[in-house]
Amino acid sequence: MSKITDTVWSLAAPVAESQGCEIWDVEYVKEAGTRILRVYIDKAAGVGIDDCEAFSRALDPILDEADPIPESYTFEVSSAGAERTLRRPSDFSRFMGENVEVKFYRLVDGRKNCVGKLLAYDDGAVTVAVGTQELRFEKEQIAQVRLRIV
Repeated sequence: MSKITDTVWSLAAPVAESQGCEIWDVEYVKEAGTRILRVYIDKAAGVGIDDCEAFSRALDPILDEADPIPESYTFEVSSAGAERTLRRPSDFSRFMGENVEVKFYRLVDGRKNCVGKLLAYDDGAVTVAVGTQELRFEKEQIAQVRLRIV
């Protein structure tokens, strides 16, 4: 993570805890010429629009005071979503045995992606079951792994 996302994560975590949710991810990206700070939240019962609004209202003044981003940006709060991206080892552990979609940087065996059951995660390498086959993809091949509702 970048210094900005790390700082925002540390500012947002206590707010999330106080609201009964957790931080799933923090992004600081440039889209269509605009800088966007996006905080993804999650909770066991699911996240609704009211949760996002309450979280945004609680975190916004904290971000204003800490001022971790020197330039102008748009602040958004969103649910992690049912088909969320898995990034950290703890994400992979939590969803072991679930269906995932692995997207590749370049074609692998003639495919851009692979959907299967998550069997293993080893330092960035991912193993999935597709039918009776177990397929391992190395970290260098993988652009993204996300949960997949099948």
